[in-house]
Amino acid sequence: MTIFDRDAIQVFRFVRCGLDPATGVAELAYAFDDGPELVETITVPGAPFVLQGARAAAVERALRLLHLIAGVSYYKAAVPPRIAIEGAPIDAGTAALLEQVYLNGLGEFAYRNGLDLRGRIRFPADAQAQPGSDAARTDAAQADAVPAGPALVAIGGGKDSLVSIEALRAAGVEQTVAWIGNSQLIRTCAERTGLPTLNIGRALAPELFEINRQGAYNGHIPVTAVNSAILVLAALLTGHGQVVFSNERSASYGSRIVTADGTVTDEVNHQWSKGWEFERAFGRHVERYVAGAAAGDAAGPALRYYSLLRPLSELAVARQFARNDHYDAHFSSCNRNFHILGEKPAQRWCGLCPKCHFVFLALAPFMPKTRLVGILGRNLLDDAALAASFDALLEFGEHKPFECVGEGRESRAAMAWLATRPEWREDALVARFAREIRPQLDAGALALEPLLEPQDEHRVPAGVWERVRAHFAA
Repeated sequence: MTIFDRDAIQVFRFVRCGLDPATGVAELAYAFDDGPELVETITVPGAPFVLQGARAAAVERALRLLHLIAGVSYYKAAVPPRIAIEGAPIDAGTAALLEQVYLNGLGEFAYRNGLDLRGRIRFPADAQAQPGSDAARTDAAQADAVPAGPALVAIGGGKDSLVSIEALRAAGVEQTVAWIGNSQLIRTCAERTGLPTLNIGRALAPELFEINRQGAYNGHIPVTAVNSAILVLAALLTGHGQVVFSNERSASYGSRIVTADGTVTDEVNHQWSKGWEFERAFGRHVERYVAGAAAGDAAGPALRYYSLLRPLSELAVARQFARNDHYDAHFSSCNRNFHILGEKPAQRWCGLCPKCHFVFLALAPFMPKTRLVGILGRNLLDDAALAASFDALLEFGEHKPFECVGEGRESRAAMAWLATRPEWREDALVARFAREIRPQLDAGALALEPLLEPQDEHRVPAGVWERVRAHFAA
């Protein structure tokens, strides 16, 4: 058995990628130095696929982009000083996108492993390689009334994607709900929608788990970036015209790293690939150079990539979710339900992790107390032992957790509102907030209503947003 010595490795190689249209199976191959291939597979249901002309070219470009982005799962094992791309070279724009994804998407990973990746991640670009044309045009997604083709909507089993699905349903947008992997919890939520489904398979190279046991670097990767690239490929194969995620504007806000004297030394965003910076860069690249007419095929397949909830805060999303009890017994935002080696779905909510705590706090202003306690199993705001976790959500003496949770100001506003409500204000953590924390805060910054207003920074096609916004306002 080959011994993995992460510190001795000098090169990470993108070896090859390929797709068999007869089976819908894509292979993504990587290697360290001259070592054996690490082969990941992606399986898109619906094969055989007939790929000709512009569609075949777009699928090939999407596959290559997926190969390059999904490599982050393997690159992080050693973070070697050199990256090599075998086969066709990439252009400077693609290299810049990849460096942005790897550097920012591995921000938490680098922080936890004591690494400085700035200046270390360099994707080789060929000055002669051309991704397409018309790079200066405005975002097509904003200009379109309603994109052609149904939407492929990512579903994760939590409240956000369910809000998107119901908003698109109300807007009359044809959609298929899609997820990656074998989560039974997500499958149950997907089936609960009553919509067509697409369950995409992803199998990491088995050697990755062995090299992790041998001391490879490990940690958080920009999984939404990988999933976005997978869904772009799947959409082109299956004839969808939109790839829709459900990342709200709060995802763009990171955790401030503060020293003992109060100095902010860095900001690390656990969910960077759910944020606006990634969505804008990735969406533009896909629409211009992968699946749009600017990629060189005047009649080529058009594909729009966007997050439907980008204009909304986490609290605004929670308010929308609370309008519908159809998924109360099926959804879960608890991260402990999802693990790379499988899931443990015996209990949908652990009640102990920051995600459980934030979702409870975010839903509390908009949902009857009995309904919310029934969903999560107990009243988390009446458990004094959870004070430290809620303090982190409030960013009171702690930085925001490395989790997909809302901004500190949202948590503070929600807690302040609960402190005014007779049914909540006697609960241990709400009473503690009113007694010990609220007097130290700016009362003018605790209003809930301003955080519920949608903002204009998004890539939702104009015709879709017009319909969806009316649904949100109803």
